[in-house]
Amino acid sequence: MHDRTDQALVQRVQHGDQQAFALLVAKYQRRIFRLISRFVGDPATAEDIAQETFLRAYRAIGNFRGDSQFYTWLYRIAVNTAKRSALSGARSPVLPESVKSSEQDETFPRQEQLSSMDTPEAVMASRELVRAVNAAMEELPEELRSAIVLREIEGLSYDEISQMLGCPVGTVRSRIFRAREAIARRLRPLLGTRTDERW
Repeated sequence: MHDRTDQALVQRVQHGDQQAFALLVAKYQRRIFRLISRFVGDPATAEDIAQETFLRAYRAIGNFRGDSQFYTWLYRIAVNTAKRSALSGARSPVLPESVKSSEQDETFPRQEQLSSMDTPEAVMASRELVRAVNAAMEELPEELRSAIVLREIEGLSYDEISQMLGCPVGTVRSRIFRAREAIARRLRPLLGTRTDERW
């Protein structure tokens, strides 16, 4: 359903309908911003890169033939734009607080369920945990970070990630496993888990 809708909008853009492109931007801008924020630490820089991503997509949309999903194509533009920004001196990738808090609205339990977690000790521990995850993500090689972000944060299937990253599913599984292990090594001292447990 979404693929057909995107394809119809793309065709309208290719025939000069700028409003159709505005609809694509509205649909994907938050997702693209969240994705880029995993690679760029500064929210303002991430927003600039997201805008540049959509500008590049608009200029190149005449070349989009529908061989992949529109978001797959847009994702590649976003990652390439973020890479160019990094090469020109952008900050190292982290998970900014502004993006994390926007995701909590979608993924965290309702406020009444959080009351037992609101003690000062729990708040301090959770902040330390977030810092550890951020540090672990920042240290991952780009190919591992891309795979784990797409799986754990974007919620894509292994097949979708394989298509986006242009590598076999087996490679995707290996990268995700290695990324999880690297993050787990960082978290074990904080969580008190054994070496045979992930977290």
